[in-house]
Amino acid sequence: MEIVPVTENRRAYLPLLLLADEQEEMIETYLDRGEMFLLQQEGTPYGVCVVTQEGEHLVEIKNLAVLPQFQRQGLGRTLVQFVFDRFGHPGAIVQVGTGESPLTLPFYEACGFSYSHRVKDFFLQHYDHPIVEEGVLLRDMVYLRRYF
Repeated sequence: MEIVPVTENRRAYLPLLLLADEQEEMIETYLDRGEMFLLQQEGTPYGVCVVTQEGEHLVEIKNLAVLPQFQRQGLGRTLVQFVFDRFGHPGAIVQVGTGESPLTLPFYEACGFSYSHRVKDFFLQHYDHPIVEEGVLLRDMVYLRRYF
């Protein structure tokens, strides 16, 4: 497996990006302003990550997705560790925003993130349809951070 930057034709990976953020209009708000990385093997994509600069020392993982058949095999953790290695200099903060899904919150906490803050009713106000994960209606955006 290798992680490579994607600088051109990013929308070709839209089906993969939609696994983590199911509204294309939301993806469009960060796709071109962030750095995109592809986890691949022999040219076959397995996962993707988009990271944006949100402040002088703050970066945010806006999208992190792994193909369903390869989830729970450490590939998502590999992408998170790549982000830490690339952006986690002393004084840096890496954050991620997610819903209160029983799968995603424990994943990010296991990767070393801790609770920072929440934005009330984010999913209700910014998505044109209800977002449900593992039977849970997502309402608030929960931000987690890792400090370096």
